Amino acid sequence: MILTAVTLGIAVLLVIIDQITKLLIVKNFDIGEIKEVIAFGSQKIFSITHVRNTGAAWSMMKGQKIFLIGFPVLVIGIMLFMLFSHKIKTKFEHTCVALVIAGGVGNLIDRIRLGEVVDFIKWEVFSFPVFNVADICIVVGAFALCIYYIFADLDKDKKKAEKPEIVAAEAIASADDKAEDE
Repeated sequence: MILTAVTLGIAVLLVIIDQITKLLIVKNFDIGEIKEVIAFGSQKIFSITHVRNTGAAWSMMKGQKIFLIGFPVLVIGIMLFMLFSHKIKTKFEHTCVALVIAGGVGNLIDRIRLGEVVDFIKWEVFSFPVFNVADICIVVGAFALCIYYIFADLDKDKKKAEKPEIVAAEAIASADDKAEDE
């Protein structure tokens, strides 16, 4: 139960960080305003760029407000169900779930309050959508959880494959012990 409370605490802290960063952008930048942060000569690397996104990643699904609100609510609900039903076991899983919940809630607040999401982090080196703290949380949490489950399943399969050998070795040792006793 303590781990669940810590997980929710981390999620709340990340939502607060997300909302504060977005508030700072809204208060200090006009929409479309760009401030270069890192550049090497004429090559821009990183900038703060205030944009609004009415869609999902890469502005997909513009105008699909019901889906863009409903889907995160569903995902957050599933994460909370897994959390409170104790299906999430390890600290790593708890951290990933905290990230996904925080990201979902952070962007959901924007969608409900503003009808769009405030984005502001832009990598200039390659063409990539402008994003925010909530997006980072969602991507890192979901990706890490997927990789974890893929490799956790592989590890389980490996242990299952090794287990018959262990059982057989224990049976032989037990038979040897009985033979010595007789």
